[in-house]
Amino acid sequence: MIGIVDYGMGNLFSVSKALERLGADYFISADKTKLLQADALILPGVGSFRDAMERLPAEESEENGPAKGLGLLPGRVRRFTGRTQHGESYKVPHMGWNRLKFVKESPLLKNLTEDYVYFVHSYYVDAENSDVLLAKTDYHKQISAIVGMNNILGMQFHPEKSSRLGMALLNNFLQMATERKAVQ
Repeated sequence: MIGIVDYGMGNLFSVSKALERLGADYFISADKTKLLQADALILPGVGSFRDAMERLPAEESEENGPAKGLGLLPGRVRRFTGRTQHGESYKVPHMGWNRLKFVKESPLLKNLTEDYVYFVHSYYVDAENSDVLLAKTDYHKQISAIVGMNNILGMQFHPEKSSRLGMALLNNFLQMATERKAVQ
């Protein structure tokens, strides 16, 4: 059973619909006791990091001013500057399809082929520790697209809106949760 964390923000509807399409058992809750009973948790993305951190007790983000994060993965969330290193301007927020480049093996990427996923963002994860970088993409610079360490994974894009590859990533996540449950 997958728990979707309801902290008063995030893409609850689109994430839950994607899990339904995959036939996954899930629930949405803000109750910590209930969430701790789940086989795995999904913390849906937000539009404002600072507001989310006020609701939840990345390590740090520059969005809406510096704010400390949960500290589950090393790195810092930074705003796209809107200017290339050569001074040319580019669009922020970035909305569109970018190709993933896998950089490290992970059960999340098992049997998948690099393809395009859908981004809507003005910020990116600057993963200071490259050991957590699983996939990257290019948007006027190389940026982290998927990070992970142990049982903690993060995706910068919208897997639930990313067609075939996004659904395959979510399916692999569900498989990882099932295998983890079988070991316990």
